[in-house]
Amino acid sequence: MRRVKQHQLPFVFADSPTGSGCDESTGEPAGKAYLLQTAKARKVPSFTTPADDTSRLLNDVVSSRNLAAALLHVASKKGAPGVDGRSIGEVVAVAHRLLPCLRRDLLSGRYHPGDIRRKWIPKPGGGERGLGIPNVVDRWVQQAIHQVLSPLFEPSFHGSSHGFRPGRGARTSLAEAQENLGEERTWVASLDLSKFFDRVNHQRLLSRLALRIDDGRLLCLIHRLLKAKVVLPDGTRVLSVEGTPQGGPLSPLLSNVVLDELDQELERRGLHFVRYADDVNIFVGSERAGHRVMTSISRFIVRRMRLAINEKKSIVARPEDVHILGFSLHPQADGQVEVHLSARSCQRLATRIRELTPRNWGASLARCIFRVNRYLGGWLGYFRLCTEGGAQLFKRYDARIRRRIRAIVVRQKKRPRHLYRHLRARGVTHGAAAKAAWSRRGPWYTSCRWGLHRAYPNAWFHERMTSLWHDWSRHQAPRGVSGQLNLFGPEIPT
Repeated sequence: MRRVKQHQLPFVFADSPTGSGCDESTGEPAGKAYLLQTAKARKVPSFTTPADDTSRLLNDVVSSRNLAAALLHVASKKGAPGVDGRSIGEVVAVAHRLLPCLRRDLLSGRYHPGDIRRKWIPKPGGGERGLGIPNVVDRWVQQAIHQVLSPLFEPSFHGSSHGFRPGRGARTSLAEAQENLGEERTWVASLDLSKFFDRVNHQRLLSRLALRIDDGRLLCLIHRLLKAKVVLPDGTRVLSVEGTPQGGPLSPLLSNVVLDELDQELERRGLHFVRYADDVNIFVGSERAGHRVMTSISRFIVRRMRLAINEKKSIVARPEDVHILGFSLHPQADGQVEVHLSARSCQRLATRIRELTPRNWGASLARCIFRVNRYLGGWLGYFRLCTEGGAQLFKRYDARIRRRIRAIVVRQKKRPRHLYRHLRARGVTHGAAAKAAWSRRGPWYTSCRWGLHRAYPNAWFHERMTSLWHDWSRHQAPRGVSGQLNLFGPEIPT
């Protein structure tokens, strides 16, 4: 039997006592069935506490119905185990015994969160981002709190905040940015908060929560979750004195609670802005106004909110030179605003294509195409938000990928006579095959010869490989009446 720390409810993972009536033969399916039944149970109305009373929110958090729905949500994410090693399947399997114990400990105040496992993941722009992985039970508790607090705080958040909010995302953020760009606002002051999730001040966060939460028990529980120690990859345990570790279900909501103060300040100053998590883009009428706003808002963030500004990523520039969620905005003469890939996104895509199609590829061509298709499918799922003018660049990347695949064919054949026979077998004429095979140039030059195009035409690639342009054309984003991205697209429920 595996032992865990006392504050992490070790007894619920032990074998069922004799005569308990708990049948563990079915394992996780039985636990999941219990959760589904509990989550769908009818909610009993309260006749003693008003609906707007926030002094007993912990009772709503620990209700069996809310806890069951929270664990089902955590299980649907299929996350990794925390430092205790307990997987989601193990927790779900004993949910019928764990839920009452967890509920009792939360109400009595005996519950204490376990340590958080730190995992470093590379950032696209260089460096590493710290990801915090709480234990499954702690993620369960955080999700239960999130389900109760989200309806309370969500209506009060600013309309220009789009990160980690239901019905909002990159589409709505870009749509509002397009609307903000007009004749009077042609410059963007882009601010990036440095390591925001690691530098949130706990006392300021709790004070913001206390403005709407009167239940001291719930505030104490959130404080304990914030203070949970972090276990680094080398085994070192670090005390958390600030920050909300990324990776927990509650962290996104808490970040919006903190940054709502910035949203309200920008609104008070009458500024037009779009915020997605810790990326803030303010639209102004001139470069001088942009620098003035940048200086003033940076001072507010540092002195009032006790956060730091990433000076390298914070700039004042034209919208086409600003990286907004991987895109750049290009105002047109007719008043429309085209959405293109940003320079940073183009560079990342080109680098990834080179990594997926190396010249010295030694496996089969089908394996290489499979890897490329898997990446491009996921990439296009996000970047198909480009408008038609920006998507024209997809054609160039399609052609580049096809040429790199043809170069792999040339390299794999090694000898000219082997390439010549291969081309002839694919129906290429003697002259075209000979000119391609015995070319004195390298594989990259040979890949664009007529013989290679005849052996591997574009139609051959269209049958086997994802085409960015054709897939974008088939699944292009909904347009508004003006042809721009629709602010009320499919991400916002109607």
